Amino acid sequence: MVKFAVVCASNMNRSMEGHLVLSHASKNVKSFGTGTKVRLPGDSIERPNVYNFGTPYEYIYKDLKKKNPALYTKNGLFSMLERNMNIKEAPQKFQDNDEQFDVIITCEERVFDAVCQELLLRKGQFGKPVHVINVEIRDNHVDASKGGDTIRKLSDMITESKDLERDIEDILETVQKECPHSLLYNHIFY
Repeated sequence: MVKFAVVCASNMNRSMEGHLVLSHASKNVKSFGTGTKVRLPGDSIERPNVYNFGTPYEYIYKDLKKKNPALYTKNGLFSMLERNMNIKEAPQKFQDNDEQFDVIITCEERVFDAVCQELLLRKGQFGKPVHVINVEIRDNHVDASKGGDTIRKLSDMITESKDLERDIEDILETVQKECPHSLLYNHIFY
């Protein structure tokens, strides 16, 4: 079975939507973030809510309930956190994970760059290939949902392939034609 990872900056919105969609499709999937901290919108742009990776989604939910429940209900943070609590305990940092995946799907170019850099720093010591694919998704609830559809389509085609090394370029070309998200690709080794 193909092992997937879905990665965004904070392991909150886009990667968790991808995690949910792939889980519902019975895929082997985990999700991560690459940022230095988990960042969520605050009551102003200058004052985001910042947490360490590993802080349980439930703790974040309760913390935001104390701060400004009306705002976080209106902007969808509580709904997002409720979804996340049903998937896993806490946001995880990609750079702290040593598990090997067959396919890593990132949700933003700077996250794609961070994942590729991290993998290159590991120097390919195992000689195991990994396909890193970026599906460019804006960080809001509507676009995360649409991005989840693209991730699902991509994962279905990857899973159906009998020879991913041979088929990957055709898969990416097909998905690029059929979906609104721009794609980037890199083939790296663990």
